[in-house]
Amino acid sequence: MPNSSNEIANSDRYWMQRALELARRGIGLCSPNPVVGCLILDRAGQVVGEGWHEYDLLDHAEVVALREAEQHAGDRLRGGTAYITLEPCNHTGRTPPCTQALIAAGLARVVAATNDPNPNVAGHGMDALHAAGLRTEIGVCQTEARRLNEGFARWSRHQRPFVLMKVAMSLDGRIAPPPGMHVLHEPYWITSEAARAAVQPLRWQADAAMVGVDTVLADDPSLTDRSGLRRRRPLLRIVLDSALRMPLDCKMIATAQNDLLIFTVSKDEARRRELESRGIRVDLLPAEAGRVPLDKVLDKLGEEGILNLLTESGTRLNTSLLGGGMVDRVHLFVSPQIMGSDAVPAFRGMPSFVRMGQVEVERYGNDLGLCSLLKDPWE
Repeated sequence: MPNSSNEIANSDRYWMQRALELARRGIGLCSPNPVVGCLILDRAGQVVGEGWHEYDLLDHAEVVALREAEQHAGDRLRGGTAYITLEPCNHTGRTPPCTQALIAAGLARVVAATNDPNPNVAGHGMDALHAAGLRTEIGVCQTEARRLNEGFARWSRHQRPFVLMKVAMSLDGRIAPPPGMHVLHEPYWITSEAARAAVQPLRWQADAAMVGVDTVLADDPSLTDRSGLRRRRPLLRIVLDSALRMPLDCKMIATAQNDLLIFTVSKDEARRRELESRGIRVDLLPAEAGRVPLDKVLDKLGEEGILNLLTESGTRLNTSLLGGGMVDRVHLFVSPQIMGSDAVPAFRGMPSFVRMGQVEVERYGNDLGLCSLLKDPWE
């Protein structure tokens, strides 16, 4: 057992890292709930219970871990410690409060990585545990824990999804060759196969992926999750199509299985009925400057419990989203080539500078990945 403050801190970080590993097992399976992992030690410091949350299995990570701990530890559970990646709930929702289960188990200490992002809930869980006589700690491995639940934080605080913008571009910020040099309806690959493979985990972690109709007309993408990893609900594919110009023979329509949503401002009823007859949802919104209003799109997706939205769009939508302050995190895949000023830019006419701070850098062969948080949903 650790016997100094430094040893306790190191031990807490060690066990919380394990709880974070457990939490990651719920990615793709817990939305619209948060990703949560829980690890329980008995009073001798031995691991006796582990759990993570999956939405369809109902029980929260704490309850899953406690059930296992009670089977393995019996009376040794009393006086033990729970490590949880998110502050335990103290209210009745789909399940009873996790705080009550932790108290009833006779635990002596609860360590949480971060508070609940909902300002109406934050702190109540830890307060309830403290009031019941348990020792509590919060903030261990907080940065990693908050990264896992950026979408839940954005949705909890603003009822909108966390927007991750992905752009594949050249060194000079171009996303396609000059007009006339690109075969329509065929993708033009800026980056390598390794970089393209790195996009699939981003789709797996997202609830929805969005493009503009210009991208559909130019590249005819499928926009599917091809990661092969488990997910609770299909990736919702979204197209912003003001005039309902999507070709009926495009890949997204051809493969639609109640997973395609088109936002439009067009009142062409015949075209809308044709699309809906193919199992496609069409949502008519009031036009703003003749286009689909992006803020209304985010509001609508929030109402549907979409926590994480991935955008893979072209110049116009990239510029509107980024320039409008609607992007939370940006992930650039940069290929070491210069395409020239006649090639299609990733952004055009930005109203102001956008600075990337604390950039995470990865390599995919000769390509670079640059990822940065622009707006912290926890603040």
